[in-house]
Amino acid sequence: MNVLVIGSGGREHAIAWKIAQSKRISQLFIAPGNAGTAAVGTNVAIKATDFEAIKKFVVDSKIDLVVVGPEEPLVKGIADFLANDATTKNVGVVGASAEGAQLEGSKEFAKQFMQRHGIPTAAYRSFTKETLADGQRFLETLKAPYVLKADGLAAGKGVLIINDLKEAQQSLAEMLDGQFGSASAKVVIEEFLSGIECSFFVLTDGRDYVLLPEAKDYKRIGEHDTGLNTGGMGAVSPVPFCTDEFKQKVITRIIEPTIKGLQADNIDYRGFIFFGLIKCGTDPYVIEYNVRMGDPETEVVIPRLDCDLLDLLEATAQRKLAGRKAAMKAETAITVVMVSGGYPESYKKGFEITGIENVTESTVFHAGTKPEGGRVLTDGGRVLAVTSLAGGIQPALDKSYRSIGNIKFDGAYFRRDIGQDLQNL
Repeated sequence: MNVLVIGSGGREHAIAWKIAQSKRISQLFIAPGNAGTAAVGTNVAIKATDFEAIKKFVVDSKIDLVVVGPEEPLVKGIADFLANDATTKNVGVVGASAEGAQLEGSKEFAKQFMQRHGIPTAAYRSFTKETLADGQRFLETLKAPYVLKADGLAAGKGVLIINDLKEAQQSLAEMLDGQFGSASAKVVIEEFLSGIECSFFVLTDGRDYVLLPEAKDYKRIGEHDTGLNTGGMGAVSPVPFCTDEFKQKVITRIIEPTIKGLQADNIDYRGFIFFGLIKCGTDPYVIEYNVRMGDPETEVVIPRLDCDLLDLLEATAQRKLAGRKAAMKAETAITVVMVSGGYPESYKKGFEITGIENVTESTVFHAGTKPEGGRVLTDGGRVLAVTSLAGGIQPALDKSYRSIGNIKFDGAYFRRDIGQDLQNL
């Protein structure tokens, strides 16, 4: 099969890395890719949202399957675009339709979907600039902390959790005044749920689904979950507190009602669903849906798969997932993200990365890198995700930190406490 993976981050490198291991792969392309994807396939200089260029490449290169990594092209309708064009309508696509992608593209859409289908989530209301005063009054009826979410896509940064009422009311005004651009033209305010977070993932063809390994990620820049939110500083899989009993609750109360809800609403959905969950006591609640794999969770979920990912992706596109399962390795996977100095605020790019070739006991997934003149340069805030597999959290962590010791670039920073909070659970 000829396969095109769309995207340029650590998620896409991990997916391409796994697809490249399939005996069925003929040619593997990544658009636009990064310095890491260039080692497992062929990078193509096409933006993830340039649908016309993608279509032309799919036709010219006789692509059999398109795997869409990031959320933006999904929300903008790439699956529909390819399905509705005579030249590409028979090409398999792993990626939700534009309507399905609204589960991530609009917080309000997702909340209404969950309410309609009886899926447990926090109580909420949504507000616009015209109803700002109503929103500020609604905040007065809630207990601190206050949760404010930009309705649209805000690159993982559109959620504020604030302890002070007056500050929350001011933040609501700022969000509705364009703090996150058009993403916060509408703001969802919801009750705060107290518990511990985790993420579940499935591949679904809209009728059936395959459960993938669960994960827990670490969002804050500082150790012990301090400092600013980031796109993710590390992840662990499996998650010790996700017992068999808890997983069964997630399946029966959340995953299966979601798949049935997509069918009931006649939403064409062939792709990944990421369930951002919080465990309150012994019960799971949905914080958010994503319509793609998480990053850096993908860098621990994919390495734990003990099966041919390409087979599962093809079955997803062809609506043939019935009866399929994803075999998983029993080992623990840990990924530690190396970021540019200054991230998640301002940082510089273009520093040479050395020493990756000396890493022998971990897999290094590239997130914000680019190849240039035979060298690998930093090209983003989150630069590399260093993933290790071992028989427990600590030995996997030790491997990743030893591997990081080999890698050098100016201003490199990483957290040293990934997974430590799970050690005694």
